[in-house]
Amino acid sequence: RYYSSTRLMGHALLPLCRYNPENLPTLERYVETQAKENAYDLEANLAVLKLYQFNPVYFQVPVTSQILLKALTNLPHTDFTLCKCMIEQTHQEERPIRQILYLGNLLETCHFQSFWTSLEENRELIDGITGFEDSVRKFICHVVGITYQTIEHRLLAEMLGDPLDTQVKVWMNKYGWTENEEGQIFVFNQEESVKPKNIVEKIDFESVSSIMATSQ
Repeated sequence: RYYSSTRLMGHALLPLCRYNPENLPTLERYVETQAKENAYDLEANLAVLKLYQFNPVYFQVPVTSQILLKALTNLPHTDFTLCKCMIEQTHQEERPIRQILYLGNLLETCHFQSFWTSLEENRELIDGITGFEDSVRKFICHVVGITYQTIEHRLLAEMLGDPLDTQVKVWMNKYGWTENEEGQIFVFNQEESVKPKNIVEKIDFESVSSIMATSQ
């Protein structure tokens, strides 16, 4: 796990920060540090959102946007939904929060091609979020791995948002996927993971007779 002096400071403040808005500046800087250093601390980020709930006047759109984007990097965990539920509906309609929520919905519903198209139109959203695209590709590969046995090279490239076809080999190597001459990528051999198991139930006569007696 990632630890830094900023993270330790953030955790030291957590017992108080849920109720003391004076700690918000430190926690907000910690959110920015997570974005820059590709770190992640859900507990601290939830504390920021809770403070915003208690103290609406301190609400910061840029910080909230960073928290949502960092939550997306931790898919398939439900952090994004949890963070969204802590944001007032009126703020959810603000830019760029509205666009980020839309991107999150596309990812959660596995509309990956649409996600990359929308992201390309809003590249400024992920400025300063180190490792965002690779984290999303990791999630997409997770979905592919539990969904497909084989997938066309072209389709995988589209799902990974890779029009230049430079990332597919990288992720194939990372997960041990192989490709045949027809451009079919072998993702998962279900037969190798499904192992038959014999189940033997042992019930003695005395147990059966007692059950039959109580049912009469």
